[in-house]
Amino acid sequence: MVSLITGGAGFIGSHLAERLLAGGDEVLVIDNFSTGRRENVEHLLGNPRFRLVYGDILDSEDLELLIAGSDIVYHLAAAVGVKLVLSQPLESLRINVRGTERVIELASCHRKKVFLASTSEVYGKNGHRRLKETDDRVLGPATVTRWGYSISKAFDECLALAYHQEAALEVVIVRFFNIVGPRQTGRYGMVLPTFVRQALSGEPITVYGDGKQVRTFTYVGDAVEATIKLAQHPKAVGEIFNVGSSDSLTINQLAALVKQEAGSSSEIVHIPYEEAYGANFEDMRERVPSVSKLRAFTGFEAGTPLDRVIREVIEDCRCERPESVRCAA
Repeated sequence: MVSLITGGAGFIGSHLAERLLAGGDEVLVIDNFSTGRRENVEHLLGNPRFRLVYGDILDSEDLELLIAGSDIVYHLAAAVGVKLVLSQPLESLRINVRGTERVIELASCHRKKVFLASTSEVYGKNGHRRLKETDDRVLGPATVTRWGYSISKAFDECLALAYHQEAALEVVIVRFFNIVGPRQTGRYGMVLPTFVRQALSGEPITVYGDGKQVRTFTYVGDAVEATIKLAQHPKAVGEIFNVGSSDSLTINQLAALVKQEAGSSSEIVHIPYEEAYGANFEDMRERVPSVSKLRAFTGFEAGTPLDRVIREVIEDCRCERPESVRCAA
């Protein structure tokens, strides 16, 4: 099996590449390193079944050749993180809309299966306790930049399903809920690596808002396992799945857990949303998935304990710090 991963040098993409190689696949990766990092896949470059191509899915001439030479396309290339989406809304929309359109069009032309990575942001402000794939999307006004990201990812889903309906494109769509683990960066607003870095540095752990927002956090290894199971499941074609943990906690609880696991003396402080993101920022009080559909199709459910995940992220962060004396192999 030849697997192409767009955005394969990113956080999730690099872990997926590792797992596919371990399973015997030949893995092709295209990435422009805008949010991905070469270091994430550096250790794979010596593998004869791995190939890394520097390129942008918007205009790379290599993209069609890579798609034509693959059996399945894992489309993970996208704008990621609240900070990036708010600071570069136009570029985020271009990547998510034009980039996905080009990938799906070429995959359809060459009759290749597509795994489309979407996001829980699609649900918008829907506050149902356990969000199901069929639940309504509840969005704020178009003047709030955040909702442009949600709209662009929903468009990606609709486009993929339209190709499935009219052109018989084999496509599987997954909505990821807060995937976390080693290699994730806090540069774009990702909360767990940000908390860990602050805790290890002795800086205040900054919680936005009152910290009572309820979220789930899913280990990247579990997300990758679910991804592969769904990509290989014949009855998953044309379907949408939530991938996330069924265990939830508040952001205040997450901050306290990070502080405890890091053995940190950092103070936990709260910063108003408007100070962090500017005026008119909107957030969700609760976002927790129903994973019953994933479980029904695959029998799989994410189960890696969050405290273990936090310890892995702490170790990963320590390895990147110059004062680190020893890092786990």
